[in-house]
Amino acid sequence: MNKSLAALAVIVAACRPHAPEEGSPTTGHDTRLPTGRSLDPAGVTSVVGQMPLGMAPSPDGRRVVLLLGGWREHGIQVVDRAGRVTQALPQSAAFVGLAFSADGGELYASGGNTDVIYRYRWSADTASLADSIVLAPRAPRADATHYPAGFALSSDGRWLYVAENLADSLAVVDLGTGRVVQRLATGRYPYGVAVGADGAVFVSNWGASTLSVFVPAGGGRLAPAPAIPAGRHPSALLMNRGGTRLFVASGSTDRVAVVDVRARRVLTTLLDPPPAGPDEGTTPDALALSADGTRLFAAEADANAVAVFDLSPATADVATATGSDRLAGRIPVGWYPTALLVRGDTLLVANGKGAGTGPNPAYGRPAGAGDTSYTLGQIRGSLTIVPAARASGGELAALTQRVAHANRWDERRPAGPAYPPFAHVIYVLRENRTYDQVLGDLPQGDGDTSLVLFGRGVTPNAHALAERFGIFDRFFVNAEVSADGHNWSMAAYATDYTEK
Repeated sequence: MNKSLAALAVIVAACRPHAPEEGSPTTGHDTRLPTGRSLDPAGVTSVVGQMPLGMAPSPDGRRVVLLLGGWREHGIQVVDRAGRVTQALPQSAAFVGLAFSADGGELYASGGNTDVIYRYRWSADTASLADSIVLAPRAPRADATHYPAGFALSSDGRWLYVAENLADSLAVVDLGTGRVVQRLATGRYPYGVAVGADGAVFVSNWGASTLSVFVPAGGGRLAPAPAIPAGRHPSALLMNRGGTRLFVASGSTDRVAVVDVRARRVLTTLLDPPPAGPDEGTTPDALALSADGTRLFAAEADANAVAVFDLSPATADVATATGSDRLAGRIPVGWYPTALLVRGDTLLVANGKGAGTGPNPAYGRPAGAGDTSYTLGQIRGSLTIVPAARASGGELAALTQRVAHANRWDERRPAGPAYPPFAHVIYVLRENRTYDQVLGDLPQGDGDTSLVLFGRGVTPNAHALAERFGIFDRFFVNAEVSADGHNWSMAAYATDYTEK
């Protein structure tokens, strides 16, 4: 759970004790999040496994495969076109990489902290584990040293290019032998991989604000080329169908850089901030293109929406494009969208945190791993299916207004008084504690005494500070646990990398 302060207490709600079954539809309408925002997803939303980080369509389009990287479960799920989960296969670990082979007979999934790529056979809409491609030997119970993130296949399907997130390298895997045949240095924390029409390989360096570039050098080998500046924390990559334009998500700046693959330079930058500022805060972390390549979709993780950009001819590299590269509108989806697909007029969105959270009074005291009443154990992902990929005019404007209302962007807030002349602020964190667990017995606040675990008799100093200074008993934040909570507490933001 989240932190609360002794003097400035933070509330966070945990998940509902009785979540819907996986694959079951749920509207998610009017769901209040612990962030103070609401969910109002368009279309139909179904519950899936925890924190889907990747999504890939089956070769015949009859199924969608999700890659799960949650606290409670890692692995893949196969989902039909109605959003029903038809198969679930566990993995020891997972991260963001997921792709089908060129012939559609195999499926590759990142093994994250296991330092392997899981290889599945695909037949009759079903996956079965074939073997694992070992990137680096790993002792039992040891943490990964390479940590595969995103990957992409060569145009001929012979080579798999794997971003090794902790090794700052790109691994070239011969899929015929299942062995790593080359490693090349990248920038810090390589994340996504894309391949251009000429065989050049691009890697987003989340910790270096650049794209590493590698060009074919014969015999399946690559050679380094000059890196391309790509904005702060580049993550998701998307190559257009012709291999001439590369779209680069920069989640922490609310921008999408568009790279001219031939010239190997940034052609333009698409802006994706909230409507009334600040200029950062929507967190685009996944990308998709319409079939004709003229409309770009960007998952806005922290706005619970999908941004829509109608591209200009130069940006799309499509002569018939008619857009202006400006944000055309938004489509409301579930909590923390992480992956996108476009199929005709239908948009499929994997939502990492699903349909929201709520109180968990039955949880009580800290419990062990696997407890589904624990905050991270309660969170489930979801899949939103909405026939709005071609929405425009009044239809898109109405969807955009729903996003604004759910995020409270349409509220006018009165100007407050000037800040008092503080010289210093002492900020006390109560890690993994809600307001009610520590300060729920304060009569001055809106607390629930039944949830108190460490009341006045245990935390007299916290109570004295709260009573002497301020009580923020209705203050909502985004974090679930320590890793993102410290970021929210100190910087008012947690990046997509931290969340994932």
